Amino acid sequence: MEKIYSSFFSRDALEIAPQILGMQIVRQFEDKSRTILTITEVEVYKGKNDLGCHASKGRTPRTEIMFHKGGKIYVYLIYGIHWLLNITTGAEDDPQAILIRGSREIKGPGRIGKALALDKSFYDEDIGLSNRLWLQWNRDKKRSYNLKRAPRIGIDYAGEYWSKIPWRFIAT
Repeated sequence: MEKIYSSFFSRDALEIAPQILGMQIVRQFEDKSRTILTITEVEVYKGKNDLGCHASKGRTPRTEIMFHKGGKIYVYLIYGIHWLLNITTGAEDDPQAILIRGSREIKGPGRIGKALALDKSFYDEDIGLSNRLWLQWNRDKKRSYNLKRAPRIGIDYAGEYWSKIPWRFIAT
């Protein structure tokens, strides 16, 4: 296992997002069983000015972790049923995060959260130090993919500019 440590995430989300495609998310359960997913789709949420980003509404208990140095797990509940997995990026006071939207095995961020059995207890956990959830380099280095960029999904409320910006990265 070659874990990706927190320092990897101290850079800009737009630089990191294409680099984590093909990495694996590992969820280790209490019984030591594991679920391993290969990341194929992510979305970037970048800063206070990005109206699609939760941090655009300011510093709140929900968004506090986005204002810390990158490398933390940011989970939140949507529709009262789905925990979504994000990893914070960037420097302190520069709120950024990458949403894990899809994997080779599972499509959809809500389904990924369910497969990983995410809950509020993961909020603020260090992705590089966690024994429950981490990213690692994919051991199957033979796989290659083409990178596609597209607009983010489900943020029409952010206005035409922010909803159309191509900050979704897909491995095809």
